[in-house]
Amino acid sequence: MTALAPARSTRRLVLAGASVLLVALGLVALMVVRPSAASPSGASSSLSAPAEDSVDAGFARDMAIHHQQAVEMSFIVRDRTDDEDVRRLAYDIINTQANQRGMMLGWLEMWGLPKSAAGPPMAWMGHTFTPTDDGSLMPGMATDAELEALEAAEGKAAEVLFLRLMTVHHRAGADMAQAAAGTAKTDAIRNLAEGMVRGQQSEIGLMADMLKDRGAKP
Repeated sequence: MTALAPARSTRRLVLAGASVLLVALGLVALMVVRPSAASPSGASSSLSAPAEDSVDAGFARDMAIHHQQAVEMSFIVRDRTDDEDVRRLAYDIINTQANQRGMMLGWLEMWGLPKSAAGPPMAWMGHTFTPTDDGSLMPGMATDAELEALEAAEGKAAEVLFLRLMTVHHRAGADMAQAAAGTAKTDAIRNLAEGMVRGQQSEIGLMADMLKDRGAKP
């Protein structure tokens, strides 16, 4: 877990993240052992180590933190509603973003780069973001008070709050991924970021419909 990761993460999240990281490291190791035949150097171009201050490394670090909170919020709402549509969405976010987080941390490990940034987040995008006193570490991330409200809510109230928080979270995440897709140097990060943009934009549309069904606005 990175140094900037929220201290409030649940034990379930820690264990799930550790398991995914081990799987990701194994997959990345296999890619190194079995390099792309198309690579003239004998090593996969997608795994060529970028610089510590590169877009690739910065995106991997920041998005790992961003994803961690999305997984945490999904665990919270999963236990606070019986609605199958919301629980299914939460399950999908848990699995998708925990897996992607493990991949990014695995690449940082294989690149021999630190998993936490020395400076403020978002520098790889050409600007920086100062984490706020209310617990929001990056754009789109929920505050401590918002997470506490989600933990206290149940039923429809929990569903609506989760969908609203996750919509904001996804919008910021999609913006980050779009920036990485256009400027990253490694195939691994570019391809992953492009997939994130598509996936999160699709879920934003889905959540808008789910909010409408509940008589709520994003």
